[in-house]
Amino acid sequence: KLAELEGKMDVYLAAATLRPETMFGQTNCWILPWGEYGVWEMADGHAIVASERSALNMSYQGGSKHRGKPHKIMSITGQELIGVPLKAPLSPFEHTYCLPLLTIKMDKGTGVVTSVPSDSPADYIALLDLKNKPALREKYMVQDEWVLPFECVDIIDTPTFGSRAAEAACEQFKIKSQNDVDKLELAKAEVYKEGFYNGIMNGNCAEYNGMKVEDAKNQVRAKMIDEGAAFLYWEPENKVVSRSGVECVVALTDQWCLRYGEPTWRKQIEDHINGPYETFMKDTKNMFRAQAERLTEWGASRAYGLGTKLPFDKRFVIESLSDSTIYMAYYTIAHYLQSGPFDGSVRGSANIAAEDMTHAVWDFIFKNGEYPVDCKIPEETLAEMRAEFEYWYPLDLRVSGKDLIGNHLTFSLYHHAAIFPDKMPRSVFTNGFVQMDGQKMSKSEGNFLTLEESIEQYSADATRMALANAGDSNQFANFEKVVVNANILKLFALEEWASTVLADSTLREGPETVSYTHLTLPTKRIV
Repeated sequence: KLAELEGKMDVYLAAATLRPETMFGQTNCWILPWGEYGVWEMADGHAIVASERSALNMSYQGGSKHRGKPHKIMSITGQELIGVPLKAPLSPFEHTYCLPLLTIKMDKGTGVVTSVPSDSPADYIALLDLKNKPALREKYMVQDEWVLPFECVDIIDTPTFGSRAAEAACEQFKIKSQNDVDKLELAKAEVYKEGFYNGIMNGNCAEYNGMKVEDAKNQVRAKMIDEGAAFLYWEPENKVVSRSGVECVVALTDQWCLRYGEPTWRKQIEDHINGPYETFMKDTKNMFRAQAERLTEWGASRAYGLGTKLPFDKRFVIESLSDSTIYMAYYTIAHYLQSGPFDGSVRGSANIAAEDMTHAVWDFIFKNGEYPVDCKIPEETLAEMRAEFEYWYPLDLRVSGKDLIGNHLTFSLYHHAAIFPDKMPRSVFTNGFVQMDGQKMSKSEGNFLTLEESIEQYSADATRMALANAGDSNQFANFEKVVVNANILKLFALEEWASTVLADSTLREGPETVSYTHLTLPTKRIV
């Protein structure tokens, strides 16, 4: 079917990979036999074969002539692609072929998968199945010459698995066929970890011979892109559906980023986390360490929505996780600047106009700067505000959800290090989500309960007791209706007992006549 395009345009199969350094070991390309593919016209005039989902993503990343509107030249099934000869970049073979793989997911990547059987257990066992099972080849109309002549190409030497890690791992995990899905996942994890961190590129990898795999990866990727043999592609890690019910894509747009991985800045954070930062729980400390190591560039702006305008580019607002990371500093002087409504329409105790709070004024208060020239605010007022800030800062304790460690809470450390390096937050306490009777709270499930609703239904005291019983660590707290209902009965019984005691007419009345004797008791602390 692709022959219709011969002489009209170049056609490429867009095989998505996270391992560009393994392209030296390609023996074939995998296709889902019953998969629905398209041939899509790209912005530069050539065509690619890929899934519709990935073509839509590419159209938002400069891949098509019209943003968000990929142009399909024709539809084609996976079965129609089987046997198509290919020229694979960096592969030692003059031609490789499209072969069937039954485990491809059309909602991951492009639906086209490159095959490196020396490094991938799944590729190795799938190629072995085709070689050893003539009936399987016949079922998908695979000719012998497309499979039988192709052997594994050794590309990476590893201490544990040798030069054919996939084959060794399949033997170790006793993997017999593609149906051993769980074992294949375990083998994949072991092989990829060993190869990436301890592997060395061998003589089949051209100028990368002798280089560590983790160093070669980015260099091979850059070379392939420079030579036009590859391009960058992004997609959501998992399926994401918008509130309107539409599946989300990754769009390439103008965006300002914060470079959290910058070595000097990152060291400030890691030194603080590993040093004086109190997290109260070991797993919280470990999560902060992991995020400090992981974070690199972060898109800190967005084109629309609620938020603060980016000071130097008014086209954008600061995205919510990057914004409001040092607002605690503002709290220390907020009463001088505003009162009453949250919108700041009523001035605070210092009667200061918002426009008079210039950058120089903020520097005077927060950064111990010089009193600004032509400042409309009395110096003694600003000195008082500075003293207030100095009294309350640094922040003693931040309480938040553990899900924000991966972004907002770590951002807050970075921003304090940049603005208040001598006033880093002293501690943080995190907690998990609150569940309802062991299940995630969800309005669609009908088990969603607000604090206000709980107070109305169960009373404030019964709610407090149930929350205290629910737990407060990083594990999910479990609010149980049976507990809160039992609390109501306990509180009622307590009230009944108290009422009975107070109504007892035999209790003594009058002035207190009891004399006290000093007793020395061991000190006890109730926590």
